[in-house]
Amino acid sequence: MSLAVAIQMDPVETISIDADSTFALALEAQKRGHALWHYHPRELSLRDGRVRARARPVMFRRERGNHFTLGAEEVLDLAVVDVVLMRQDPPFDMAYISATHILEHVHPKTLVVNDPVSVRNAPEKLFVTHFEGVMPPTLITSDRREILAFRDEHKDIIVKPLYGNGGAGVFHIVPGDENLASLLELFTQLYREPVVVQRYVPEVRLGDKRIVLVEGRPVGAINRVPAAGEARSNMHVGGRPVQTKLTKRDQEICKSIGPALRERGLVFVGIDVIGNWLTEINVTSPTGIQEISRFDGTDIAALVWDAIETRRGRR
Repeated sequence: MSLAVAIQMDPVETISIDADSTFALALEAQKRGHALWHYHPRELSLRDGRVRARARPVMFRRERGNHFTLGAEEVLDLAVVDVVLMRQDPPFDMAYISATHILEHVHPKTLVVNDPVSVRNAPEKLFVTHFEGVMPPTLITSDRREILAFRDEHKDIIVKPLYGNGGAGVFHIVPGDENLASLLELFTQLYREPVVVQRYVPEVRLGDKRIVLVEGRPVGAINRVPAAGEARSNMHVGGRPVQTKLTKRDQEICKSIGPALRERGLVFVGIDVIGNWLTEINVTSPTGIQEISRFDGTDIAALVWDAIETRRGRR
């Protein structure tokens, strides 16, 4: 099966060939004989019901400093390609949401991965709230009184923006910290959305586990250990990837959410687990597959393409 694949992503010049999951997916697609095009979300258009992108044929290779070749720009009708990989990085803002609305016009005839409607309806810190018994105590609100009451109850808390990503804007407020009021004032100036307040999970010092699911089934994991003096374990801010295995609790969490992911067309998903608690379900542009492959040899890119080809074959 040879497919025409359009990849909606950030500029190819900036990707890290040792860490970028989209790069690994692209290499696997080429290995299978699929033809690739690249375009940026700003090059996406909807006109008279037709979705087009100013795209370029692209070839990738694992060669540092020379990892891609782009062909001549062309206006690509996304209704005539087989697959669109929606892989641009967050933030999950109105630009991101607008792209899902546009791609909805071609899906499912053109298979968009992940399903744009489900991506739009599954903000990563909100989607997780639909699953009972998997989250630490969590409050989502703009109401300062509710936040103060939550802090009085749980003492040690995390405060973070509802649509933040990469660990940006995550604050650990310890008992006795006098900065919460000022922090809430700052958040009010920066964001119109509610904030997320969670009971601090001390097991984060041992790591924040990224588990990758394909078609709702766990296929690999890494543990991200925060740097000394950090409450955040994201690799963007110095978190260190460490080999890990799934615990019984991890398996329970995956079993709880897996069917919903599969039913919603969320083919490739990354979840974050701290201790016994699920904190986020990442559906926009999950990462971590290269790190997992280096630790245990699991070829997650191949599993993702197996799933895509199976879904495409049904059409």
